[in-house]
Amino acid sequence: MRIATLKRWIATVLLGIFAFAFVWQGTLISNTSAFADVGDRAEQKASSDAAETKDFIEDTKDFVKKAANDNAAKVDRATDEDSLIENKAQRDANRIEQKANKDAARTKEAVDDTKNFFESAIDNIQDTFGN
Repeated sequence: MRIATLKRWIATVLLGIFAFAFVWQGTLISNTSAFADVGDRAEQKASSDAAETKDFIEDTKDFVKKAANDNAAKVDRATDEDSLIENKAQRDANRIEQKANKDAARTKEAVDDTKNFFESAIDNIQDTFGN
């Protein structure tokens, strides 16, 4: 469910940037000096949103890892000695932690790529109009 939220957020940002660029282009044709710093503000907003998204990703990763460790601890408490079930639960917890770390790193990289794309698009728009 959280991944779907992230996808919706990215789609909304993309749509917003394209709409903004469309409106900005029409406005800048008549008055280029009025929006000289709009691109800079948009880049700052993209950077701050990317940072917030990365924080959300990190929180989600920590939540998944905590849940895996809690489940392994419950199994550990339910068994008396080293058992196959306890060992499997610990292996599963370790595997879940590793996957959470990899998934979080890939998602953060995707967020960075998206942010860089937006910043590049904004820079190109600014260059087009000489700002």
